[in-house]
Amino acid sequence: MLTNNTGNERVAVYPGSFDPVTYGHLDIIRRSAKLYDRLIVAVLNNTSKNPLFTVEERKQLLAEVTQDLPNVEIDSFRDLLVRFMKSRQANVIIRGIRSVTDFEYELQLASTNHLLDNEIDTIFMMTNPKYSYLSSSIVKEIAQFDGEVKELVPPAVERELRKKYDARK
Repeated sequence: MLTNNTGNERVAVYPGSFDPVTYGHLDIIRRSAKLYDRLIVAVLNNTSKNPLFTVEERKQLLAEVTQDLPNVEIDSFRDLLVRFMKSRQANVIIRGIRSVTDFEYELQLASTNHLLDNEIDTIFMMTNPKYSYLSSSIVKEIAQFDGEVKELVPPAVERELRKKYDARK
């Protein structure tokens, strides 16, 4: 296992937009939490996107659906990921991979992050095949048109999706 700079604690960061968190994300979180002493789920505050949920709402939903995982922390960032990781004394990035297309994109990001800080490594975790089609965008589109999402997201997320889209009607 990779350790952080102090050598004692294994710390990884799972970054993403999580707009909203899906069962696919939760699967990666649960599996990663077993491998590291601390897993920081970091919500990206991407100013170029127009998210459905605010950063705070996404953090609250993530905290709710991971409350049974004592070594999982929820945070957010709007800087370079490698800087955020240094501030949190982490040196492993967790990335979920659903397809070859995901891998090509994620490989570019991993190479760039390693170039920016060669102490940062990226671990690619294959998604559970039952979630290989699942994305937050698909979930939002289904929910927007009152489709059933209970097999795709935790109950808390389903509830908040309904509130968001009901408020827009």
